[in-house]
Formats: sequence, C-alpha cells, structure tokens
Amino acid sequence: MLNGKVVLITGGTGSFGKKCTEKILSAYKPEKIIIFSRDELKQHEMRQKFPDGPGSKVRYFIGDVRDEKRLYRAFSDVDIVIHAAALKQVPAAEYNPFEAVKTNIIGAQNVIDAAIDQNVEKVIALSTDKATNPINLYGATKLCSDKIFIAGNSYTGKKTKTIFSVVRYGNVVGSRGSVIPFFLEKKSTGVLPVTDKRMTRFWITLDDAVEFVFYGLKEMVGGELFVPKLPSMNILDLAKVIGPACRIEEIGIRPGEKLHEVMIPLDESRMVLEFEDSFIIQPDFEFYHDRLNRYEKKGKIVKEEFEYSSGTNPWFLKSDDMQKMIEEFK
Repeated sequence: MLNGKVVLITGGTGSFGKKCTEKILSAYKPEKIIIFSRDELKQHEMRQKFPDGPGSKVRYFIGDVRDEKRLYRAFSDVDIVIHAAALKQVPAAEYNPFEAVKTNIIGAQNVIDAAIDQNVEKVIALSTDKATNPINLYGATKLCSDKIFIAGNSYTGKKTKTIFSVVRYGNVVGSRGSVIPFFLEKKSTGVLPVTDKRMTRFWITLDDAVEFVFYGLKEMVGGELFVPKLPSMNILDLAKVIGPACRIEEIGIRPGEKLHEVMIPLDESRMVLEFEDSFIIQPDFEFYHDRLNRYEKKGKIVKEEFEYSSGTNPWFLKSDDMQKMIEEFK
C-alpha cells in the first residue's frame, strides 16, 4: 500500500505523526516521508529520532496548512497525504475561534485544493468524536472539515485522480492533554478531580489509531467516513484504577464538554454499514453511487435509529484492561 510511495503528513510532529512515521518506516518501504508542520523546534526534536539527509527517507518541511501556496509546493510529486494538522484543544479553540477556523476549516480547504491540483492519489483526514453533534467550536470546525473533505470528491474531474476520505475515532490514550497523564500527575496530591462521575469516553491507543488510518488508506474508494469499534471507559473507574487511595473530587462539566461522546449520530444511521471491527458512514452524493459495490457485499446495514455512543456502547473496559493500558503508557 505504501511501498514506493511519497507520503506527506500534515501536523507530522504531533504524537500521531511521530508514531505514524515510525510504523511506516518499520512496516513499509516508502520512497519518502515528508513531515509538514509549522514548529521548527518540534521538527528539530523529531529529527533526533528520525534523521533526514543522505540515506534517510524522511524529509522535513516547514509550513502551515493556512498557507495555500506552501501546500502547493509541498504536495508536488506526493502520492498520499495524511492530514493530521489541527488546533485540537477545546478551551484554546473557544478562546481563539478565528484561529481554529483558519486552521481546521480553511486549512482543510487548502489541503483539498492543493491535493487536486497537484494530482495527489489519496488524502485521508483525521477526525474526532467531538465532530458528531458538536457543542464546542473545536467539534464544529472538525465537522466542517469532515464535510468538505468528503465533498472534495465532487471537485475532481476526468484529468485528476485524487480521492478523499475521513477517519473518526475517540480519545487517544496518553496523548497530549488527555486525562491519563493528568491523573498520574495529580495522584501524588491524594485528590483526583473528576468533572462528572457518570462521564464516559471512547478510547483508542496510538498504535491502533495509526493502524486504523492505514486500514482506511487501503480500503478507501473516496467519500467514506471510517469509524472503528472501540471500548468505552467510565472516567470514575479510570480514576479509581490510577489512584485507588485517592479522594475523588467532582468539579462539574467544563464548558463545551459532553457527558458522553457520539461517533455515529442517530440521524446518519441510514447511511451506515457495519463490519466486524468498524463502521463506514457512506456519503449521500451522486459521485459515490458507482462505488457502493465495494462495501455492500461485505458489510451489513445497521438498524434504523442506530447511534454509536460511549454511554450505550456494549464494550466497556474493565479495571484489568485499564491497568494494562496505563502501564503501557508509563
């Protein structure tokens, strides 16, 4: 799938980009991996593990997805783009809404335009459960991003081959700003603050997140929104596993935060196909009609008014599973 390909990762210096680079180099033989990001310090730090220069397949490209001209230059002769660049912190997006729109929406449009005009083969964009029925600005910008990436397939003509798809998954274990490192840090105080004891979240490891993107790249025909089947975790159960002797302090749900996350909304159930380990939300576009046979023989249509929510998910992590996950993170 990636052998002999030039792969570009936007936001490539983040936790996803670093793990993705590691896995591509260990499992495939790409012609080149281009790390596209705007932070020279993070590129310098990443270069210590993945050097560039003679004999290396890794290249570093300073740039911002807001800069369309820079993307055009970066996408020259690129086969596959993995779009991971985004402003992801909910409070930061609430406080800096114009900046979130510029990066997450306008940046997505720039990626689409550059990919089509430079004849990139495949573009797969990373999404989040917060894009489903969003109640905060970050989720709203990612919903817009999802929509325009899928609609991007309508803009390709006879002379272009670019196809676009999206992968959507839940919270990544141990990622920057996530609750596990926060609880581990607070454990020494003897008090673990919990927003709401009923709160649940979908959870995925970084390894599994990268592998699911590879799955999407392999299977995509353009227009799909791929959703993995993931376990849910109750935030109170997690706190008890990390700090069994700690006092739990319930502090209330923060602005823009949900009690439970949803990855497939009820209103989209009519477009959903279920597979053994995942779901696909099919687009309601004419361009997709001749591609339906790709999946309908393998998947099954979900029941009407199906909703994939972390609160009603039949698969919940048990204490032993959480402990194992925490140990791996450490």
